[in-house]
Amino acid sequence: MRLPAGIETGKETVVSKRIAVVGAGQAGLQMSLGLQAKGYDVTLLSNRTAEQIRSGKVMSSQCMFDTALQTERDLQLNWWEHGCPPIEGIGVALTVPNGTREREFDWSARLPRPAQSVDQRIKMSAWMDEFARRGGDLRILDVGIAELEVLSTTHDLVLLAAGKGEIVSRFERDGARSPFEAPQRALALTYVHGMTPKEPFSRVSFNLIPGVGEYFAFPALTLSGPCEIMVFEAIPGGPMDIWAEARTPQEHLKISKRIVREYLPWEAERCARIELTDDGGCISGRFTPTVRKPVLTLPSGRKVFGMADAVVVNDPITGQGANNAAKCCKTYMDAIVARGDGPFDEVWMNETFETYWSYAKYVVDWTNSLLTPPPAYVVDMLAAASRSPTLARAISSGFDDPREFYPWWSNAERNRAFVARHLAEVA
Repeated sequence: MRLPAGIETGKETVVSKRIAVVGAGQAGLQMSLGLQAKGYDVTLLSNRTAEQIRSGKVMSSQCMFDTALQTERDLQLNWWEHGCPPIEGIGVALTVPNGTREREFDWSARLPRPAQSVDQRIKMSAWMDEFARRGGDLRILDVGIAELEVLSTTHDLVLLAAGKGEIVSRFERDGARSPFEAPQRALALTYVHGMTPKEPFSRVSFNLIPGVGEYFAFPALTLSGPCEIMVFEAIPGGPMDIWAEARTPQEHLKISKRIVREYLPWEAERCARIELTDDGGCISGRFTPTVRKPVLTLPSGRKVFGMADAVVVNDPITGQGANNAAKCCKTYMDAIVARGDGPFDEVWMNETFETYWSYAKYVVDWTNSLLTPPPAYVVDMLAAASRSPTLARAISSGFDDPREFYPWWSNAERNRAFVARHLAEVA
């Protein structure tokens, strides 16, 4: 593999290539710190300071599984490995669709290796401070087309890692890869202290409520210590789509309690003493799952390369957002280093994105499949997992690498054969 363009000076390589990264989230900061450590001249642009991030509202639920966490370990950015409460498994429950508030099934299985969730207010502010401490060029400003034009003249590569905003919408939607044209869920997050832990092991507790939506909760680390994150996925216009009623953080908490009490009494028992972690510990909104074409052509003709949520944004129903960001970062970073002194042209950008898409397409397909009423064979499979520990473990393991779900997730015949093999082992 060719070394990055530069001049050898002893054991180090002084890299002559300059790279700008717009966006200070999981992908943008991981990329900036990783390239910085490899000797690249990196400019990081954010519309908020580290302190504004730290003192602001929560941004996501960010349950990261082992493979994504390994990308942080490889860059020595896993600073919360021992302080964050582990997420040791996955649990799935389906409510009976007759209003009785009973469970059709309820099972859980341990993950091969624990996952973890660190409040991005902690992680992003600390990583941003570290980038500046290392001497990185950190600029706080809103970036639009004019700013991208300037960056494209002063840098060899401009990466757009922002997940939202006007500039993201400039990337062309890929209609062939984007089946939805409207939000499929109304979303809400509630960070709380005081929830009774799951026994005998901690886990993401998924609850599927037909005709209403989904609710899941899992342990995390926030500004005030260990907590639980409550995630609500309401079918738009349905009975759970009531977050507009919340005018204050306390009203948001009250609605959270009301929903679990009304639809999930077994979860309500865990929530008897919950309180918000802080006034910034709640958020609600909605967005359309979208795949965009990865190259933005500026009015000048120069190119900007989109990454992570800027080009592939999924509904959080499968908890893959931060995982995708970390894995996209690794794919792009490997491609940047392998490029050596070659140009970061449009052909290279598209080829690099397609390498990432060869993974991300499975995440997109799996996630989208859960946003529409599932076929009978998927429901039957989830029910069968309550009778087969090995099937339950296979489903849980796929959260770390959704490629493991295929082809049996999307093919009825293969799915039934896959389930039958696991049930035969039980028999």
